Amino acid sequence: MSVIVIQFITLDGIVSDPDGSGGTPAGGWAFRHGPETVAGDKFRLGGLLDEGVLLLGRTTWELFARLWPGRDDPFSARMNAVPKLVATRTLADVSTWANSKIVDGDLVDAVKRERRDVIVTGSLSVVHRLMAEDLVDEYRLLTFPTILRSGRRLFPAEGPPTYLECLSAEQAGAAVLARYRRAR
Repeated sequence: MSVIVIQFITLDGIVSDPDGSGGTPAGGWAFRHGPETVAGDKFRLGGLLDEGVLLLGRTTWELFARLWPGRDDPFSARMNAVPKLVATRTLADVSTWANSKIVDGDLVDAVKRERRDVIVTGSLSVVHRLMAEDLVDEYRLLTFPTILRSGRRLFPAEGPPTYLECLSAEQAGAAVLARYRRAR
């Protein structure tokens, strides 16, 4: 089992409001480069969607639950079919998006018990919690040629250094998809 974090990110490390749904002044920065840059399997998840599980925080899950169920292209069908774990303290019902289930008990314990690969998308509070427990095995970052200078960062200033090694990097429209794992 691996924990894989996937994020839209700016050159200066900002991950907040890439689609503009948060209403921030610079929100929507990922979509300014056209739909082809963010459409489809840009994170090269492939078989991970067939064998793994998505882990989403409440806010990301609510956004995705409004977007994905009505789509029927091949990638959307895979997103709708993949099992989804929702980390929430406030939602009681996640039946609006197929194959969704609320995380039972403590988030970290649930991830440690999981036997499938865990794909965390968006959900910065979930990512930070897993990072604090040193549970993230791989980062797949779709980096956009944008500098925002403010917003929530994937790697906060406080905390210990993290050493990664680059597994691959490729251009994906206006962005670059890079895969990193913990340096051994």
